[in-house]
Amino acid sequence: MTSEKRSDEIIVSEGTQAEAEAPGAEGQDVARQSGRGGIAIVFAKLWFLLMGLVQNIVLPRVLGAGGFGDFRNAQSVASIFYNPIVTSSIQGGSRAVAQSEDAATPQVIRRVFRIHAVLALFFAALFFFAAPFIASLLKAPQISPLLRTLAGVIFCYALYSPLVGILNGQRRFGRQALLDIVMAALRTVGLIAGAKLVADAALRAEGALSGFVVSSVIILGLSLFMVGLGRAGKGGVSGASHLAFMLPVWLGQIALNFLLQADVNLLRRFAGSAAEHAGLSVEAASPLVGAYAATQLYCFLPYQLLLSITFVLFPMLATAYRDGDREVMARYVRTGVRLALILAGAMVSVTSGLSEGLLRLLFSKEYWVAAHAMQVLTLGFGVFAIFGIFSAVLNSLKREFASMLVTVAAVIFVAALCFIRVPGTAFGEALLWKTATSTSAGILLATLLAGFLVKRAAGGVVGWLSVVRVIGALAVAIFAARHLPYAGKLMTLVYAVVVVVIYFVVLLVSRELGKSDLQNLKSVISRRKAK
Repeated sequence: MTSEKRSDEIIVSEGTQAEAEAPGAEGQDVARQSGRGGIAIVFAKLWFLLMGLVQNIVLPRVLGAGGFGDFRNAQSVASIFYNPIVTSSIQGGSRAVAQSEDAATPQVIRRVFRIHAVLALFFAALFFFAAPFIASLLKAPQISPLLRTLAGVIFCYALYSPLVGILNGQRRFGRQALLDIVMAALRTVGLIAGAKLVADAALRAEGALSGFVVSSVIILGLSLFMVGLGRAGKGGVSGASHLAFMLPVWLGQIALNFLLQADVNLLRRFAGSAAEHAGLSVEAASPLVGAYAATQLYCFLPYQLLLSITFVLFPMLATAYRDGDREVMARYVRTGVRLALILAGAMVSVTSGLSEGLLRLLFSKEYWVAAHAMQVLTLGFGVFAIFGIFSAVLNSLKREFASMLVTVAAVIFVAALCFIRVPGTAFGEALLWKTATSTSAGILLATLLAGFLVKRAAGGVVGWLSVVRVIGALAVAIFAARHLPYAGKLMTLVYAVVVVVIYFVVLLVSRELGKSDLQNLKSVISRRKAK
């Protein structure tokens, strides 16, 4: 495919300074398909966030701060295992199908599933038997049964995720979004029902995670029904080549999820030591960890929502890379990163500016101790959302090893800063603040390094003027939010809308947003085919 034809496949927006392209009919149809697919996945992610909100409203009340701290600690450790499996399997399944001929797709599907069945058994068994050692390392022996229960989730997710990748590779974004929606609903029901059905309060966290396992089994069955296993036959993806692609992605994602969960797990260890030093039991650290974990409901919002951009950007960049079209690769990256910056800024302006009000909105008083730490942690994880985009870009451009190395560097930055600043801190709120600031600083350093690598690989990242405008709008919105007096839960929601409006008004006044953005949005949502 020529460069000229590839350049017609997207409508590029670089703020008001961008020049409009003149795409052909085929290019406009591709743009609409990808755009509507992206909208479907965004909707699914919004639903996922809504379900997460329901979980984080109900579970802290059912489990209590201590039980919720143990629950979140176990889940964060397991996510370091299953999130890399999910991401690498989705990308592996997508790549295997996208690069195959249509006639060979059924054999490819069956072959991919067989490979991942072996991986699922291996990873689940490994996690199950390692659970006691992990719990002891974190100074939280009470979470060992919770970790072993989560081995069932790891097994199911390792089989479910390549099926999602197959749908992604076939550009069946609507079905992919439907699976995400159903999975989020089933998981929420399973967690809450599992917790409520257990009479003994000390066992409710284990009951919740048992419900999580049941929901995972159901979604696996549904995905098998939706995708099918194809027909037996010769050919299909090579196991060696499939694993060769997935291995660096998987290793990079392990590092990414260590980064994502490093703070809460390091806090568990440091808080346990501080509790012992204060003459308390290690279990006394659970409420403090629970309060810090409660902030993650808001901190992870940008990253979780912006994953939808990577689902659309990954196959498009992979195709542009295959065609050797560096100009189109740069345009895709600039457009995707700019959009991610704007959306992340809108969310962080609220979560950082209204941190105390948002904690009061959903959590009881014992969780409010983390409000100060949340102000800076939300900023750090807003940057982390951009880091996730950079990681996906590097993977799609076959820079998996570079992606892995920069993520390992991020883990080292965060861990080093935490180990330098947090140990020796008195048991209490100061532990949360020092962990949050160390984590945010480490993430920022790693994101700057990742942006440099993306610039070299793709030829573009995002305009510096756009970065300055977004940071300026974010600063103005946060400043305004922190000067709004607390006036109850309802007014917190009103304030959130006001803060977002202030943020976008500043972007409009600074001319970061303009008519070209509105035209691009209309083009994406239009149902009329180009003629």
